[in-house]
Amino acid sequence: MAQRPSGPPDPASPLSPPYTGLWMKCVGSPTAADAIVRRMETNITTLRGEVAGPELVRIPPYNADAEQALLGAIFFNNSAYSRVAEFLRPEHFGNAVHGRIFAAIGKLIERGQNANPITLKNLFDQDGALSEIGGAQYLKRLADSAITIINAEDYGRIIHDLYLRRQLISLGEKVVNDAFRHDLDDPASEQIERAEKTLFELATAGQIEGGFRPFGAALTSAIDNAEAAFKKSGKTVGVATGFLEIDKMLGGLHPSDLIVLAGRPSMGKTALATNIAFNAAKAYKPARTADGRVVAEDGAVVGFFSLEMSAEQLATRILAEESGISSDRIRRGAISSEDFEKLMVASGRLQQLKLFVDDTPALSVAALRTRARRLMRQQGLGLIVVDYLQLMQASKEVRAQENRVQEISEITRGLKALAKELNIPVLAISQLSRAVEQREDKRPMLADLRESGSIEQDADVVMFIFREEYYLSRLQPMKRPDENEEKYEERIRRWQDECERVYGLAEVIVAKQRHGPIGTIKLRFEGNTTKFENYAASDHLPAMR
Repeated sequence: MAQRPSGPPDPASPLSPPYTGLWMKCVGSPTAADAIVRRMETNITTLRGEVAGPELVRIPPYNADAEQALLGAIFFNNSAYSRVAEFLRPEHFGNAVHGRIFAAIGKLIERGQNANPITLKNLFDQDGALSEIGGAQYLKRLADSAITIINAEDYGRIIHDLYLRRQLISLGEKVVNDAFRHDLDDPASEQIERAEKTLFELATAGQIEGGFRPFGAALTSAIDNAEAAFKKSGKTVGVATGFLEIDKMLGGLHPSDLIVLAGRPSMGKTALATNIAFNAAKAYKPARTADGRVVAEDGAVVGFFSLEMSAEQLATRILAEESGISSDRIRRGAISSEDFEKLMVASGRLQQLKLFVDDTPALSVAALRTRARRLMRQQGLGLIVVDYLQLMQASKEVRAQENRVQEISEITRGLKALAKELNIPVLAISQLSRAVEQREDKRPMLADLRESGSIEQDADVVMFIFREEYYLSRLQPMKRPDENEEKYEERIRRWQDECERVYGLAEVIVAKQRHGPIGTIKLRFEGNTTKFENYAASDHLPAMR
């Protein structure tokens, strides 16, 4: 090999300027300088891509052998189809032609016919995509290559797993592209919610787990529930609301149930939901199972999604309930030093409550689900309260249709699915339509639910809160022109008697219960502290000494 001259390098070389005395002093010799130059030239050329190898193209994962083996096994014996039909769909195949073959097999088997290359031949004679890979002869090759159906389910699992991987790759690309696109109408928080929603759908779509359970296993679970209820002195295993008559009628708030609490404004919907959440959190007692898990022996860890009130307003209500000081006085600071001491004592008792509040406005079902699952992992969630349902936000696709009924339908379905997924009760507050105000009897009915179809259908329990005092107090009689003073005073006395009869009285109307009776329950309501209490009729009060 010819020696590189010790003078300046070739002008075409990527290295310049020429060698100098200082350069030679540093490298020691022309030979060492030549080696350094060659290495540097190679590095620079590589960086420029002049000698780089061909780019590595990553192809989405797809296993043609597994797909062919599964189709061949089904042709060999159609019973193999039933092993994979529960979780495998035509779109899960990486080769679209294999997906169409699988779909055609399914149609024939569902009709009670035998699926084989002969019965499928007519369906694919005119299929251009199939003709490219051999036409109907390809079906025969699939059948001939099959030897056994033992591994059919394993092939199906491989195909399904690779489909999920391709979907994850697609989702990752979409997330990256959306994040790079600067769209003011598409904030990062919504992009995260969409990605989480897609991931959840991927996790649940075509689930291989699940399916039929032996009746004996279900019976064992029922006996375990009955034993737990027996140990709780006759109460069921549901989360206790703290109101005796409600717990007696409902048996507590059951896992996987969606409970809707509805009412007109100022009836006390939020107050009752807050009381229930507070009672459940206050009664919480953790216990450790034999396998080391921490479960609620009584009460529950509560997640309260307050879309209407701030966390501070909610805390003020609970503080007023616990201390017995009016929430209005607490807000205005119209309290004495003695009252302040009471607040401090009550605050100390409430500090350790397992009650967590999220006051994010316009929360979507996807975001609520994400936060609930996180709280479940961290704290062992036992009850979710949503205040209130109509303030939640549907997905962007449904909102684009500008159909409020469909939005509410998606929200209620999502809450019911969340209750089943986490196996905990979800208590959602709902508004009522103004139709109530047009009737003489203001007690609400199921038809009064706003966008009632989906709410009534998806809810396991629907309860209404009604306070006649609210309406009567606004109906003070006015003196008629032709009325004398005596008759007017008589009407005033009757009105006052009616107001006194219903003062502080509230009715909880259980209008729907999927697993039990319906009826009306009376409660006492203290407006100053927004507190509901168990009702005791006058004939049940203890005798005065």
